[in-house]
Amino acid sequence: MDQHPELTFFTELEPKALKKLFEDRFVLDDLKTLNASVSVGLIDLSDERAEVIKRLNKIGVPVIAWLLLPKNQGYWYNLENYPFAVARYEAFKTWTALHKLVWTAVGLDIEPDFEESAMFEARNPKILPIVWKRLNDKKGYEESHLAYLGLVNQIHNDGYKVEAYHSTYVVDDRQAHSTVLKRALGLIDIQVDRVVLMLYSSFNRPYGQAMLESYANNTDSFGLGVTGGGVEQDSGDTVAPLSWAEFTADLRIAASHNKPIHIFSLEGCVQQGFLSRLITFTWDEPAPEPVLNRAIVETGRGTLQSLAWIIERPIIFLLGLTGVVGSAIFFSGRKKKGKRRAKRYPSVFDA
Repeated sequence: MDQHPELTFFTELEPKALKKLFEDRFVLDDLKTLNASVSVGLIDLSDERAEVIKRLNKIGVPVIAWLLLPKNQGYWYNLENYPFAVARYEAFKTWTALHKLVWTAVGLDIEPDFEESAMFEARNPKILPIVWKRLNDKKGYEESHLAYLGLVNQIHNDGYKVEAYHSTYVVDDRQAHSTVLKRALGLIDIQVDRVVLMLYSSFNRPYGQAMLESYANNTDSFGLGVTGGGVEQDSGDTVAPLSWAEFTADLRIAASHNKPIHIFSLEGCVQQGFLSRLITFTWDEPAPEPVLNRAIVETGRGTLQSLAWIIERPIIFLLGLTGVVGSAIFFSGRKKKGKRRAKRYPSVFDA
């Protein structure tokens, strides 16, 4: 097997399904052979889940604590549920100490509220007043930002590294020196040890590979997928998981940038037979050229960043617009005056 990037697999399963997944010794053998880590979604802090973590600890598979919340608290971490996020971390520490669990890092999944995410996907107009309220609450954003900074500091003080699982909107908002996109979607941007952009080609067809290239310099690790699995939402939309051809194209693009790779999800890779095929995967073959749609992706990013920059600075925009309109009126007036003078004092060369 050629040298491959550092691999981490996400898994987001209920206790019984999680236990069944890791009872398969072939799954464990493949993870060990790949020297891969597992980011386990802590959708509960149960004894059953703790037993699975203990087993992974015992056989030497590195485990990341992917912190999650109950769905009625937003499920993912976001702008407005930071009190629940802080409380969850305290409960996680107690649970970890009780079961003597070992973690290599803590993962914070920064995404819109679970119910809001479903409204966004369904294009439900009820989301509009929620977005408008957040856009007009910069103070609320700053309060949440400070709370999450405090949480990251606490995690560091407890001896853990911190990963953040981000959408691309956070990057574009940052590059626009704005908080508009984050406030609109309920996201938060915090300094962590490793940023993992969720660049899931299955959600971005036919722009997936172009997005991987476009955001390559903005992420510490590529988040690739979806190969299957994941939390179910009520939007009714279903997205086909990556095929082997799509998956391997994404892997080679990511590997060409010499960065780690996070794959969503482990259970999806097992179900499709991808995990075992990675053992003999030829990583050193050249990555495909994602020429298709690259210009569209770059143009879209530029437009989005420009809009965020303008909305963040409405006064500057209005002043600029006033200047443009004023200049147009001024030069239009001069042009008309020049025409009047020409008519009043005709040239001697006029017929």
